[in-house]
Amino acid sequence: MSTDSTSPAPADARFAGLPGRPGKIIAVHLSYASRADQRGRRPADPSYFFKPSSSVAATGSEIVRPAGTELLAFEGEIALVIGTPAKNVPLQDAWSHVGWVTAANDFGLYDLRANDKGSNVRSKGGDGYTPIGAQLIDARTVDPGALRLRTWVNGAVVQDDTTAGLIFPLAQFVADLSQHFTLEPGDVILTGTPAGSSVVRPGDVVEVEVDAPHSPGSATSGRLITTVVQGEGGGFDESVGSLPQVDDTQRAEAWGSRELAGLPPVAPRPSTGSGTGGDETQLSPELRAKLEAAPVAGLSQQLRKRGFNNVTIDGVAPLHPEAKLVGTAKTLRFVPNREDLFKTHGGGYNAQKRAFDAVRAGEVIVIEARGESGSGTLGDILAIRANAQRAAGIVTDGGVRDHDAVAAVGIPVYSNGAHPAVLGRKHVPWDHDVTIACGGTTVQPGDIIVGDNDGVIVIPPALVEEVVDAALAQEDEDAWIAARVAEGHPVDGLFPMNAEWRARFEQALRQAQGTA
Repeated sequence: MSTDSTSPAPADARFAGLPGRPGKIIAVHLSYASRADQRGRRPADPSYFFKPSSSVAATGSEIVRPAGTELLAFEGEIALVIGTPAKNVPLQDAWSHVGWVTAANDFGLYDLRANDKGSNVRSKGGDGYTPIGAQLIDARTVDPGALRLRTWVNGAVVQDDTTAGLIFPLAQFVADLSQHFTLEPGDVILTGTPAGSSVVRPGDVVEVEVDAPHSPGSATSGRLITTVVQGEGGGFDESVGSLPQVDDTQRAEAWGSRELAGLPPVAPRPSTGSGTGGDETQLSPELRAKLEAAPVAGLSQQLRKRGFNNVTIDGVAPLHPEAKLVGTAKTLRFVPNREDLFKTHGGGYNAQKRAFDAVRAGEVIVIEARGESGSGTLGDILAIRANAQRAAGIVTDGGVRDHDAVAAVGIPVYSNGAHPAVLGRKHVPWDHDVTIACGGTTVQPGDIIVGDNDGVIVIPPALVEEVVDAALAQEDEDAWIAARVAEGHPVDGLFPMNAEWRARFEQALRQAQGTA
């Protein structure tokens, strides 16, 4: 329950909750089932990042939210402190190398997240961003599978989970990391946060506690208390590094949901009848086969019959005219280039790169570039990434850079032509997974995208089954009419069919189906 008597008191007050200054702090990206479900992804294996020991703070400390930022988020976590060196230790022996357990708060500034991707160097490495304490629990006295983690903000419980909710047992982190480097006494492993992590503001007080309610004496770390304060001054210097930048994706992840962030819900994904229990954006094999068989011209005709006249993405041509494009839309939006905005949104892990990294199998990346063909909107590297992700294709009403190399990748691409200039000449990558306009047509995430040599069409998900069935039926009818014209019949009364020809066609159809 209290600091082990053999642990030396650290000279630096920042490390008062630890045996001393840690040589390494290793943090787990995603470890609790509740958090994984919230994020919509569950890792097969643990992944990690490092935090500097200079980020450690003791209970009662203040954390500064820098001027000009908005998304400082807390993450209550269980911290493991290594007691004896661990190198290549088996799973069954790993817990014996843990000396102590305590509470930690893995603060992160989402405004600085984009340019460091998963490394979190700037977003989680700031001074005071890793409070640890208040007291150490002797690891020998607790069951690692029965620890409890709770977090309070301004006195209200916001996180309450146990190690039974972990995807990976605590000992696995020790065993796994020891395969790659020696864990030394005093090293700290931050074991991830459950659901409930969210944004805090200046004046908020965050408290984290780890305890073992069923252990002798009900061992506890005590409350680790941190107060958020507002930073002063001019913020960050753009001449030496990336500036803070946020978008709705970052807001939703920082707050924990779009609803908590005050954002409208994303347009619903289509119900496409996969029946597999897998990714709902995937079209069922049956529906995909129908769409691959139906020409875009026929689909356009059926949509027009139902009052939809503005569903074609105009001004784009295929790099591979022989390839059919079928998939669900994943949207990416560019805005006109403005130099100050490109500095904050154009570099690093921007919206364009995030969209190509996040595209799923069967999705089509649809890019709004306002019909501006004066620069590229993607090149060969991003085409390769989309192809590796098994994306169904790419549609952009802007230009393509590295045209021949993109074509060589083989993924279906529709564009407004080739252009050698880079993105920043005309565009700023702004956001993704939002409603966009591409080629004069509104496209929402999850819309059905079909392309062939006639062009690209957008089908509302609720209509896709009805429209494709009607288009295929019309194809059969048109084929029968074409055969009659080839036999020498005039088109008058046949195209479109009058009552006499309609009766002949329906008789032929019944005969073909064996029902005549």
